[in-house]
Amino acid sequence: MQKRTLGKGALEVSAMGLGCMGLSYGYGTATDKQEAIKLIRAAFDRGIMFFDTAEAYGPFANEELVGEAVAPFRDQVVIATKFGFRFGDDGAQLGADSRPGHIKEVADASLKRLRTDRIDLFYQHRVDPDVPIEDVAGAVKDLIEQGKVKHFGLSEAGMQTLRRAHAVQPVTALQSEYSLWWRKPEEETLPTCEELGIGFVPFSPLGKGFLTGKITEETTFDAKDFRNIVPRFTEENRKANQAFVDFLKQFAERKHATPAKIALAWLLAQKSWIIPLPGTTKLQRLEENIGAVDIELSPDELNEIDQRASNIPVEGARYPAELEARTGL
Repeated sequence: MQKRTLGKGALEVSAMGLGCMGLSYGYGTATDKQEAIKLIRAAFDRGIMFFDTAEAYGPFANEELVGEAVAPFRDQVVIATKFGFRFGDDGAQLGADSRPGHIKEVADASLKRLRTDRIDLFYQHRVDPDVPIEDVAGAVKDLIEQGKVKHFGLSEAGMQTLRRAHAVQPVTALQSEYSLWWRKPEEETLPTCEELGIGFVPFSPLGKGFLTGKITEETTFDAKDFRNIVPRFTEENRKANQAFVDFLKQFAERKHATPAKIALAWLLAQKSWIIPLPGTTKLQRLEENIGAVDIELSPDELNEIDQRASNIPVEGARYPAELEARTGL
């Protein structure tokens, strides 16, 4: 597996990470714990050394899973987790909470769940409008000075927030959605990251699964699958958006690849400091995703993909309005 570097903090990771959320949360019934552990360890065996989790995934269950799974090779991997919410006794999310004292409490709790003495990359999961970002960055800076955290990250933050945070504690990585299906980061986010020397970690690099070509208008989702509330995944919009997948399939056939591999290879080719974070619950899909690292796309091929993708309208918002409102602050 090739390696890449996140930010001026020089955090070296595998060229592709593994988003672990879906093993516990978000896409339906949680994967059997032992099967999930096997998948994470299979990823490591195949060269992945960058694992992404969060206290919110479960909540808490995903951190515990990742901690147990990577314990045998903890010092050989990079663990990223996140803070920024508060939860009720029943696990219900009660809103944003990035008060400095709370951040430090979360760090201590995450360290225990992850069975480790340091968090390699600690992201603010979503910007808290009630807490100045300077206070957030200052709290993480304290944790870094204490050795509990190695690097600071932000998720789905706006560019002014990113700049203000970076001025207090250098930001190593920004995590936001980015794919052939969601290219808004190209407008401001990627240029700002390049200017400041901040790595970029795209989540949902396969469009929440749609770019694999395995989802059609007939697909039914588990009752717990959050795509049930995503406008882009209504039956009508899935039918309309099939044109996007059709083009990707046609291109992939020419390269003797799959749509997923091409979508990930395209992301990898954008910048050397972009590390995609696909998630999966299946070994077959894991191996397919990893195979994208070995696909080379020529400048002409990248231009063709860019031109064709730009001319296919994508129907439906990426989030319901209430969730979209929590991003880009």
